Amino acid sequence: MSVDWSPLKAELAIWRREARVLPIWWRDDDAVKDTPALAQLTGLAETYGLPVHLAVIPKFAQASLIEVCRSPWAVAMVHGWAHQNHAPEGQKKAEFGWPREGAADEIQQGIGALKQIFGADLVPVFVPPWNRIDAGLIAALPDLGFTGLSTFTPRAARLAAPGLVQINTHVDPIYWKGGGGLVPPEVQIAALVQNLQDRRFGRTDNAEPLGFLTHHLVHSPDIWAFTEACLGTLLEAGAVPCNLHDLKGNLP
Repeated sequence: MSVDWSPLKAELAIWRREARVLPIWWRDDDAVKDTPALAQLTGLAETYGLPVHLAVIPKFAQASLIEVCRSPWAVAMVHGWAHQNHAPEGQKKAEFGWPREGAADEIQQGIGALKQIFGADLVPVFVPPWNRIDAGLIAALPDLGFTGLSTFTPRAARLAAPGLVQINTHVDPIYWKGGGGLVPPEVQIAALVQNLQDRRFGRTDNAEPLGFLTHHLVHSPDIWAFTEACLGTLLEAGAVPCNLHDLKGNLP
């Protein structure tokens, strides 16, 4: 696969000339157990010195993840409860996107289950499945034990609710609308350059770490290759890796 990275490299060169700092973090969704794909993921994280934050589905989480997250290159977060779609018919998929009875109890059950598995190593950031969450539930998250919320696209403000930092993802190489596979690289690179320009010109929050989102269980060879090349390009240009476990008391 031949990819033209020159537009991204040119934008990153401007960042270097202007002495701008680009923090970067990596989130991977739907982890439930150790697998060969997860081993490939954490191996790539170690190669690049960029920890991968595993959004773990609490209801199905297995003890094999404990050993995975003992590595400095993998940390666990809370990915909903059962990754079950509760959206009304005709609406986009979501587990917690609409008010419903018992939703807060499921979220509390989820963080409790993962605390039993990971203890103090769990990062108390809530990742709603399909990146959608009802505003009322957002307001409840701090009382349920969370200090952070992560969805997709640039955040509107640092705090999603009092005591709750929003730290989103911005790059997703999977072509979900097309049934899977890799989004055309030129499309992704153009969107990433636009994201960086929006930050540089103050149109979006430059303090929010740039978030790279993956789903290791459904990666094709092209998705793996793009992920490796994109992360490598960013890091080689001076992007600063973030580990939210180290920052969980002071998220950016």
